[in-house]
Amino acid sequence: MLIRTGLRAAIPAVVLGAFLVGCSAATTTDGPGGDVPYVDPSVAVAAEAAADKASSMPTPSPTPTLVIEVDPNAPELVRDAFSGLQATYQDGCTPGDGNCAYFLGRVNDELNRLDKAMKADKKGPGHFKEPVAWIGTLRTTLAGDVTTPNLEKHRTELIGTRDRINTWMQGHPEDYR
Repeated sequence: MLIRTGLRAAIPAVVLGAFLVGCSAATTTDGPGGDVPYVDPSVAVAAEAAADKASSMPTPSPTPTLVIEVDPNAPELVRDAFSGLQATYQDGCTPGDGNCAYFLGRVNDELNRLDKAMKADKKGPGHFKEPVAWIGTLRTTLAGDVTTPNLEKHRTELIGTRDRINTWMQGHPEDYR
C-alpha cells in the first residue's frame, strides 16, 4: 500500500519535471530558440538613433478637445424647472405637522423657478400666458409673505396652482421634453 501511495505522489512530480526540462531545453547559444532571430543590442540602438535622425518632422500636437461651458447666468430650462415642480407630487403635508413648512416652501420655490424659466424661454412669456398668470395671482395672494403660517393659510392656493400648471403642461408636452 505504501508503494502505491508513493507512486501516486511521484508520478505527477515526474510529469511536471519532464515538461519543465522540455521548456528549458529550447534555449540555445543563439538566444531563446532557433525560430526566434537573434538581434545584437548594439544594432537595435543604432537603428533607433537612425530613425530619430530621419524623423525630422515635428510631433503633432494633440487634437484640441471641444469644451462646452454652461453659462452659470443662463436661464433655467422650462423642462428642468417643471421636473422640480413635479417632484413635489411625491410629498404632502397636513397643516401644523413638521413637514408642512418644508413642503409648502418647496412648492412655492418650484413655482417661482418655473415662472422665471417660462419668462426667459425662447418661446416668450406669451406662450406660457396662463401658467405665468396663475403664478402671478398666487404671488399677489401671498403678498410676499412666505412664512410658514402664511403658506399654511394659502395651502389650497399653492397646491391648486401647482396642479393647474401640471395639467396645462401635460397638454403641452413639447415644452418639457
